[in-house]
Amino acid sequence: MPRFPHAATVLAILSATAFAADDYKLGPDSEPQEVPHGELKKAVFDASKIFPGTTREYQVYMPRQYDAAKPACLMVFFDGGGYAKPDGGTRVPVVFDNLIAKKEMPVTVAVFINPGNIKAAQPGAKDVSNRSFEYDSLGDANARFVIEELLPEATKGLNITKDPAGHAVAGLSSGGIAAFTVAWERPDDFGKVVSWIGSFTNIRGGYAYPPLIRKSKDAPKPLRVFLQDGAGDLDNLHGNWPLANQDMAAALKFAGYDYRFEFGDGGHSGKHGSSLFPDTMRWLWRDWPKE
Repeated sequence: MPRFPHAATVLAILSATAFAADDYKLGPDSEPQEVPHGELKKAVFDASKIFPGTTREYQVYMPRQYDAAKPACLMVFFDGGGYAKPDGGTRVPVVFDNLIAKKEMPVTVAVFINPGNIKAAQPGAKDVSNRSFEYDSLGDANARFVIEELLPEATKGLNITKDPAGHAVAGLSSGGIAAFTVAWERPDDFGKVVSWIGSFTNIRGGYAYPPLIRKSKDAPKPLRVFLQDGAGDLDNLHGNWPLANQDMAAALKFAGYDYRFEFGDGGHSGKHGSSLFPDTMRWLWRDWPKE
């Protein structure tokens, strides 16, 4: 006989999920205000040797306050196209405009990177997404791609600080584990991480991170990590996302990392993380040197 969850448990999960769809709302920092507005530029990158055959779009946000005589901070977003939309879920350019104007975060250039696609071999066939291979895989391939291939082109001619504490990387779901992997592999280049509903499960071995973090206790990496997840997140053949993110938070605490974990009632959605985004930026950049 199959075993089914207790009816009360199912009702509680459904109620929490239904409520979660409407209990995280954007605040005034995510709405356009009368402040200087930055500029977005689009480009295409198709010359990767690390991920050969891939083509991807990326965008660069330049804050109006950028001054070539002063090093700016840098923040990279995976699955970048959605974050770059001023009317999207997270509205990164709007939030950056508002917080930079209020000096609640430093002048920061943002690079929004889409995952690569491989052109279909046959006419009429669909292109193949390289997203899971790039984002869910452990190891340094995606870090090398970002640091050695894309960023030199995207930030060419810009004065970006060399301090890794001035470099942040963010993403959601598979993009969340990708963000953590980039900083974990290259803490000399990225010192700050934002992971929303990160896939620290067994898609491509991401469940290995909590033990690795714990074993770094005697020599923790110089990282500041923001994690977010919800009780209604995924539970499937790859693992349980809420448990995996709680395990990550517990490991970061055990090893003495500078971290923050926001655990709500939402599902596999960016809504909770987007509602927290302005405060996340204040926390992430809280001690960056002021002018």
